Amino acid sequence: KMCEVLGASHSTYDLWKKQPFSKTETRVYLLKKEISSIFFEFQQYKGAILITRELNSRGFQISQGQVSFWMKELGLRSKVKKRFIATTNSKHNLCIAPNILNRKFKVDKPSKVWVSDITYIRIDRRFLYLTVVMDLYDRKIIGWHLSFGLSAKVTTLPAFEKAMANRPVAEGLIFHSDKGIQYANKLFTNKLVEHNCKSSMSRTGDSYDNAAVESFFNTLKREAIYKQTKLLTKREMKII
Repeated sequence: KMCEVLGASHSTYDLWKKQPFSKTETRVYLLKKEISSIFFEFQQYKGAILITRELNSRGFQISQGQVSFWMKELGLRSKVKKRFIATTNSKHNLCIAPNILNRKFKVDKPSKVWVSDITYIRIDRRFLYLTVVMDLYDRKIIGWHLSFGLSAKVTTLPAFEKAMANRPVAEGLIFHSDKGIQYANKLFTNKLVEHNCKSSMSRTGDSYDNAAVESFFNTLKREAIYKQTKLLTKREMKII
């Protein structure tokens, strides 16, 4: 009687009962389920690009465009990164160095190239600044310092000194950073000269020139900071 009311044939209905979902429908269902699973597994911080990579690594052959389409269908939107706050000022007349590194991020031995940068972290009632020094050879953070101020005395200098304590400075070491006053001031540049280091600086406003550290900061915030349910204290940040 239902078939007659809906104008469907009995044979089509019998076939649907035996196999309610087609192969395509089953594949789409499983795909949506997998996309949702990955999305929530990574705390809603992965977008279409990273979810596509994860799916491909799990054996799914799918393009970024398809993932983006199904994410919209499912109403999944990755969490937006926090508002950007500038930690360096490159508008000055201090010591500016050329971009010697020039995005050559593959290094064959330790202490050949160190890269550094500063980022902000919102903690309870104020901002905390993290300065790191990374050795490009093994991408290890060999020096870091947390501070409430942005002067060279509490950012780049202590981070550099900790890096030297952890790893010997090789002759002709390239130290790459942005053009911020924390790196271009006399106090810090004299420290580099004292240890026979060559200063290298990114082009203005080009984060790709220091991509290794930018990537580290992005991962640190996404995996360790943004997942916190409350703002951290300075002591808790040091533990992380």
